[in-house]
Order: sequence, then structure tokens, then C-alpha cells
Amino acid sequence: MHVSESVGVMEVKVLRASGARGAVVVPYRTLEGSARGGGEDYEDTAGELEFDNDEIVKTIEIRVIDDEEYEKNKNFFIEIGEPRLVEMSEKKALLLNELGPFTKTAKYFNGDTEDNEAFASKNEEERRIAEMGRPVLGENTKLEIIIEESYEFKNTVDKLIKKTNLALVVGTNSWRDQFIEAVTVSAGEDDDDDECAEEKLPSCFDYVMHFLTVFWKVLFAIVPPTEYWNGWACFVVSILMIGALTAVIGDLASHFGCTIGLKDSVTAVVFVALGTSVPDTFASKVAAIQDQYADASIGNVTGSNAVNIFLGIGVAWTVAAIYWNAQGKDFIVLPGNLAFSVTLYTIFAFINFGVLLYRRKPEIGGELGGPRTAKILTSAMFAMLWLMYILLSSLEAYCYIKGF
Repeated sequence: MHVSESVGVMEVKVLRASGARGAVVVPYRTLEGSARGGGEDYEDTAGELEFDNDEIVKTIEIRVIDDEEYEKNKNFFIEIGEPRLVEMSEKKALLLNELGPFTKTAKYFNGDTEDNEAFASKNEEERRIAEMGRPVLGENTKLEIIIEESYEFKNTVDKLIKKTNLALVVGTNSWRDQFIEAVTVSAGEDDDDDECAEEKLPSCFDYVMHFLTVFWKVLFAIVPPTEYWNGWACFVVSILMIGALTAVIGDLASHFGCTIGLKDSVTAVVFVALGTSVPDTFASKVAAIQDQYADASIGNVTGSNAVNIFLGIGVAWTVAAIYWNAQGKDFIVLPGNLAFSVTLYTIFAFINFGVLLYRRKPEIGGELGGPRTAKILTSAMFAMLWLMYILLSSLEAYCYIKGF
């Protein structure tokens, strides 16, 4: 059962089979899941439902707490216990509670042995009929309640953000703020307590990472603040700087490969791909932590590769083809080991997607995260596939194995 965090008091109906007779009491209670009781996410509830004769529906009311904060969906459970009859005829009560082994029948009957056996047989039949009328639980005795974030609150906040300056939320107002932030050592974020994270002093690791990256921080502080042109200036300049940085990385990798004697195809799949994919890796990590279902993380990984291959190569070749055609010449691209590399990449991509689909099983619970063993095995397998891709591509480039 899905309920909004802003529902206030939720109602859960408990159904009794139509045609059932007699007054019945059914105990119930709430059980914690990822949601916490005691007034944190919901109010703990326990009690008994009393069904009168021929009554088939009862309602349990549970108060859900709305803390008006963005958070992932949480769940808890409602469990019903063994029902019991409230009203019985005196004869049925005697049969169900006292007769059991028929050693007590003597005080109710005096006679010979045959008469006693006949009485016992008759009472056994009546006891069996009485047992058939005892209330029993149905197949479903526990209900999962999933508390979803309040969409009314979310929509209100979204409208408020649109009416205010987005730079105040996701960016900076001036170049001065950006350069000050670039040269300032800040403490790493604490996922458990955001307020404590703001007051936390930088650690030794924070200082080391700052001095290793301060050049890039200052360099990219040149990007216009998000306040200008509603963020378009930041977007355009960021794309241009990423393109320039990628070109520099490509040339450096080519020179490095030339220096140590590696072919361009090997340096491309090792150094260039690794250097340009590291930012995507960190972006995917942030997206996986912040997004409820990590869809943005998976989309960023696959989308990044698609843009690199189809847009990156396609645009460059299109521009070159137009230029050489204007010069009255043909633009020729030697395929090299492209067919082998793309085929290998496609095979490994299908294996990766197969692993992600397999991880949707309940015992793992999703494409990312899950039990520690599953995380380690999946990460090790993906790293192994990457190393195999590099190894096989390198062997094919140096003609140790035959390509297409």
C-alpha cells in the first residue's frame, strides 16, 4: 500500500470472509521497516478489531508524520494475529476447551462402557464440527506500507524555486565568490548530518586533495556564474572548456604513447578514455547517492558513452568531410581496428546489462547497492571486463590476435 507522507491519518481495511458468523476478535500491530515508529515517521499502533456477527469489514487507523523534508521512500508493516471467537455456545465451549482427551466425560455421564464410548464418539463428532467453525487467518497476514514523499510539498517548493533566482540554489552570484571558493579548503561532506558537516574542520586528506586540485579549481572558476543569462553562459562556456580539455588530454596521451612506444589505438582506449571518464564516474556517484532509484546514474553512464561515440566521432567526421568536400577532395578514414573494438565493446555491454537485469532480483534489490557481497562481485566483474577490453584491443592492435 502506497501513501503520501502528507496523508495525515491513513486507513487500512481488514476483510472477513463473506458469510462468516460469530463475534471474532483479531489482534493487530505495526512493525518497523526502514520507517521508524514512535512519532518519527508514523505513530505506533496496536490493538484488537472486534467483528460482530455477520460483520465483514473493520478499519485500522494509523497516523503518518509529515516532516516536510525531502527523503527517500520508507516502509513499515501492519501484522494481524490469530483470531479468536468471543461468543460460543456453552456446548461448543465445553467441547473446545474441556473435552480434549475424553477423560473428563465421566462427570457428565454415568452409564456402562458402551454408552460411554457412544457418548465419546458423539462428542468427538461435535468437537470436529466446532473446530470447523473456528476462525482462521487468510493467506495475507502482513501488509507493507510505503510512505512516499509529499508531492504537494515538493511541487510548492519547485514553484517557489522557479520564482526565485536559481543561482542562489545551485550556483554562485559572482566571479568573486567562485574564486574565493576555489582557493578555500573546505571539509568533506558528512552524509549522516548536514548541519555538522558545515561546522566540520578540514581534515588532512581535505588539504592534500585541495593542493592537488587547486590549479583546476582556479582554472574553472573562470566559467561565468550561473546567474548570468539564466545559466546559459555557464553551460556554453563549460562545454567549450570541456572540449578544450579533452583535446589537450588527447594530444598529451598521443605524445605519451609516442614517447614510450604505444600505438594511438592503445593510448586512446587506455589513457584518453580513462581520463575523460573519471569525471563521469564521480558524477555518477553523486547521482546515485542523491537520486532515489539511481536512474540518473545509470543514464549518465550509458549516455556519456553514447555521446562520446556517436556525437564525438560523428561531429568531427562530419566537419572534416564538409571541409575536404569544399576543397574538392574526399575525406578518407582508415577503419583500423575499429570494427574489432566496437564488436568487443558491444559484447561486453550486453554482459553488463545482463548483470544489471539480474541484480533486480529481490535478494539483491536493484542495479546499484545491495548486499556487500553482491556489490564486491559486481564491481570486480565490471573492472575485469574493462581490463579484458583493454587487453584484447591491445593484442589486436599489435597483431597478436587476428581482428576483422
